[in-house]
Amino acid sequence: MLPQMALTPSLAIVALLLCFSFSVNPQTDHIYSIATAPASWTNSPSLPHNFTFDSAENVRYLLLHPLKSITGMAFAIGFYCSHPCKNFFLSICIISADYNNYGHYYRPLVIWSANRAHPVSEDATLQLTSKDGLTLRDSNGSLVWSTNGLNRAVAGINITDIGNLVLFDINNSTIWQSFDHPTDCLVMGQTLAGGMRVIANSSSTDLAEGQFYLTLLANGLYGVVNSNPPLAYYSSYYYFVMPNDSPTLKFMNGSLTIFSTLSNSDNSTIIFTFPPSKSIQYMRLESDGHLRLYDFDDYQWKMVGDLFNAGSDYPTLDNCDYPTVCGPYGICNDGQCTCPAGTFENYFKLVDNRRAELGCYASPNITCHVKNHLMLELNDVSYYSNINNNGSFYTIHKEICKNACLGDCNCKAAIFQYDNVNVSDSNCLILSEVFSFKNQPHTNIHSNIYIKVQASSSKVGLGVILGSTFGALFFMLVITSIYIVCLRRREEEQDKDIIEQLPGMPTRFTFEELQVATENFVKILGKGGFGTVFEGRWGDKKIAVKHLDNVGHENKDFLAEIEAIVSIHYINLVRLIGFCADKLNRLLVYEYMYNGSLDKWIYCRDGRVPLDWPIRFKIITDIAKGLCYLHEECRQKIVHFDIKPANILLDEKFNAKVSDFGLSKLIDRDISTVMTKKMRGTPGYLAPEWQTSMVTEKVDIYSFGVVVMEILCGRRNVDDSQTEENCHLIKLLEEKSKSNAILDLIDKNVGDVKLYEEKIVNVMKLAMWCLQWDSTRRPSMLIVVKVLEGAMEVETSLNYNFVSSIPMVANLPSVVDQSAPFPASVLSGPR
Repeated sequence: MLPQMALTPSLAIVALLLCFSFSVNPQTDHIYSIATAPASWTNSPSLPHNFTFDSAENVRYLLLHPLKSITGMAFAIGFYCSHPCKNFFLSICIISADYNNYGHYYRPLVIWSANRAHPVSEDATLQLTSKDGLTLRDSNGSLVWSTNGLNRAVAGINITDIGNLVLFDINNSTIWQSFDHPTDCLVMGQTLAGGMRVIANSSSTDLAEGQFYLTLLANGLYGVVNSNPPLAYYSSYYYFVMPNDSPTLKFMNGSLTIFSTLSNSDNSTIIFTFPPSKSIQYMRLESDGHLRLYDFDDYQWKMVGDLFNAGSDYPTLDNCDYPTVCGPYGICNDGQCTCPAGTFENYFKLVDNRRAELGCYASPNITCHVKNHLMLELNDVSYYSNINNNGSFYTIHKEICKNACLGDCNCKAAIFQYDNVNVSDSNCLILSEVFSFKNQPHTNIHSNIYIKVQASSSKVGLGVILGSTFGALFFMLVITSIYIVCLRRREEEQDKDIIEQLPGMPTRFTFEELQVATENFVKILGKGGFGTVFEGRWGDKKIAVKHLDNVGHENKDFLAEIEAIVSIHYINLVRLIGFCADKLNRLLVYEYMYNGSLDKWIYCRDGRVPLDWPIRFKIITDIAKGLCYLHEECRQKIVHFDIKPANILLDEKFNAKVSDFGLSKLIDRDISTVMTKKMRGTPGYLAPEWQTSMVTEKVDIYSFGVVVMEILCGRRNVDDSQTEENCHLIKLLEEKSKSNAILDLIDKNVGDVKLYEEKIVNVMKLAMWCLQWDSTRRPSMLIVVKVLEGAMEVETSLNYNFVSSIPMVANLPSVVDQSAPFPASVLSGPR
């Protein structure tokens, strides 16, 4: 249905003209670009403005703003689909008439989509309310997208003359705008704040997020491929940004310019210049990684610039510099794609002989099950990424770099880069995913590229074969003997019966099944005080398998432990899939978290691109919700005792989940404190009350406060690489809070600090509330969640003496209270 607005007959005629010619009276064109709350639309062919284009695409537009300067062109917001129109996207499109073919229109240009990852079907609804703003629900009523978290009542919605979708209040002030949430395009007049991302589509026909994104950080504009880890293939640097400043990128007619956001500074630098448009331009980050500029000229759209290739004072790419130009393992030479030749000919073949740009595949496949790997050197080629600009790499010898890859099952190739002039200046990059290479003439910067291949069995020496065979037979003989002995024990049979009778138990694996799943426990994901975690695969899914080191307890104790873990089900806690218990081996099987642990991201290890503010805030909220569940919603309170970034895992969408319950303890709700003789946890995250041995769940809240500060500041709590006065982050926070200078601590890569300053300061004050020396003054995790969701305010009467009495614990080991057994109260979670 239409928004709840009365249309007179004359205005209805104007609206009809809009649908077909966009030629309207400037005094009335605003009428169809605005809707007031409340309003509701249903995605249906019966919508009054349901328009099918010559390209078989369909736009059922809801609001439309004709451009006064260009007759026959308009910005429209509506339900968009392409043939056969089963999946719809709430999109902003540029619609333009074809003046060379009367009555026809160019295909609609989608410049923004709300639900690009979750298309909706017929009968989906879009609602506009004063409380929630816009809410998109699918035909089954499920929530797909919304402008949630609004801090003021919405009066209406407007699509502007530069294509910005704006929610405004009764004072006509902007509450929310689509320009703050770009997808794959920028239009003239649009700005990109620091930390925001422009994310390419996965293909020219699929609006889902692809591999490439454009982002503005404190020191430059980056084109990044979202590999593991993400690596920049394009970067432009500038040097005018001052401390506490964050840059802003603005797309103006004829230039893409970066501005300083400091009010007392007019510094700016032009990244790209291009011919000004007489009408309208837009730029799109394409699915192949190119940033292309389009202009509406002579009544048609034309591609007028490939900006990364444009040539300026900043780095210029050619077509061979893009990560996917020749597919995996492909080598690009003047636009021609080939597979590695010479000694590599027996190991790599084209995916498609008629389409070399699709890349190459390894033959035979590289596996960890058979470890006859070779590292072959690829000469006279370079990789798309300048590895010096992608993380903290260190000076080493090339043999160390090569062997590091050879010993890592997940590594596919290693790049050793050095300067011929200064040979001590060298770096090593380990690749778990290989993109395209480029033929490279000799320069001062030289790269040795080593690619791992799987040698065929015929190339393995007879001694190796015999040794492996007898070793395997001996190993199997030992395992079989132990297994037979275990089978004969009546107690084992009784335990097995108990396991099978427990209600709601997860999948029980045999040890042999997990050996196969992990390829004999080769790829280590992490180590902890209770065991080692290995990567594995069960069916078509990756898993994390934790092999527990402590096998001294009886199976009944272990089963009680499993029962406790199974009883907690929450989205922000790592999920237990199964277990193995056979007297000699005890293993826990967990869901696999593709982005690993949080410490690798906030400390920017392994060349990872810094996280922007929205992702950091989401991670903080996820951690808080996970801890809140443990403290407030379980039958017994579960105190984690070891909250730190290494124990926070991230999935492929950067959803954070609390893991590693190895030090956790169950506390009955009628018990206010727990007596423990030894400290549990990690130095640097320990609450001060550990000195008294009388602790509560508030120790987790203190550790949470430390983690929040590390996320906001992008550094470790205790960092020996800093100067002496800056070494201890919480001590530094104490000093800055007393001098009202806490913004000095914010990580410069967090994004546009000015844009997010109020939220960042509020979260930092929440962290200070959690860091109160007196544990009774700290908030509960339930209150922390409410503050993060905007339902409560931070306590204003805070004590800023966070570390005045902190004992010297930096050299203490992480210990577990061994004074008494903990059946069902020590949970062996994952790392």
